[in-house]
Amino acid sequence: MLIDDLKELLKSIEPDVELIKKFWKNSGIDEEYQKLYERVHQPDFWKDKDQANISKRSEQVKDQRNSYNTIINTYKEFNELLDLFGEDEVELKKIEQEIASSVRNLKRFKIALLLNEPDDKSNCFLGINAGAGGTESQDWASILLRMYLRFCENNKLTAQVIDHQGGDEAGIKSAMLYIKGKNAYGLLKSEHGVHRLVRISPFDSNKRRHTSFASVSIIPEYEKVSEIVFEPKDLRIDTYRASGAGGQHVNKTESAVRITHLPTNTVAQCQNQRSQIQNRETAMKMLKSRILQKQKEEARTKQEAKHEKKKIEWGSQIRSYVLHPYKMVKDHRTNYESPQPDLVLDGNLMPFIEHYLIS
Repeated sequence: MLIDDLKELLKSIEPDVELIKKFWKNSGIDEEYQKLYERVHQPDFWKDKDQANISKRSEQVKDQRNSYNTIINTYKEFNELLDLFGEDEVELKKIEQEIASSVRNLKRFKIALLLNEPDDKSNCFLGINAGAGGTESQDWASILLRMYLRFCENNKLTAQVIDHQGGDEAGIKSAMLYIKGKNAYGLLKSEHGVHRLVRISPFDSNKRRHTSFASVSIIPEYEKVSEIVFEPKDLRIDTYRASGAGGQHVNKTESAVRITHLPTNTVAQCQNQRSQIQNRETAMKMLKSRILQKQKEEARTKQEAKHEKKKIEWGSQIRSYVLHPYKMVKDHRTNYESPQPDLVLDGNLMPFIEHYLIS
């Protein structure tokens, strides 16, 4: 029956409504609105030298607040309407269209609310590096690579492998993805850190349990990187033959490029294009983004610096993936858990991302 379908639809978005409420409560937007309202309505506000920016911000916060109140109140009203018109098919069909529209608005508002930092809308570079432990960690790094490729595929993001260093026996030593799409950096910034895997090793003939580590780095593609200019003496540019798949040309010519910024010892490399020039352009863009990110991180306070680089070892992980003796994925920053690691490793990361963003 239609009434049952509509009730089920409202029930399905209840977690989104609760998430929005929780984020809103911790956001301080209501307090900011009140302060801006009082400031804008002061008699001498027209004298304020920052009048234009304050007025603009006041309107933005006002619109955001109005949208929030509309979404929360509408959700409550829909539940009341379904109780009121539960047996009236004509009215239910009208309500059905309104609920469908409201669900779309809610989804858009949730993403806009959670991803409100300046860099969130940027494309990004995602790097994976195997930790100590040889084949075990290299295999774990390759599992993470697949997880992020699946996440991108499921969320309409385009992921391109621009660097790939294969493992000695299995897996990968490192990989770098260039990810394009709506809110790419905002969605993936929570993945920055050390990831820990506990499982029965497929490489151990005695079937013992092993713990493996791999680090993930997320770098936004800054729009202003073109403004960064390097002195030629500060750069070392190396070319080499690309490794892995790519065809005869890629593997037999020195098309891969590695650029090192000597003063900061920052390195960027790219090998996925046939052209050395294209690889050099991509590597340079990545290098500039890395340096700009370092500058921004150094300017932040310890409380704001969420992407602090950590040693790839026990005790520094942001998330644990346990496949044995029980099944569990736990994010150590938010304490959010999933008892379905297979789904998580297949790219179902959105619940972890959302809990990080509201924390």
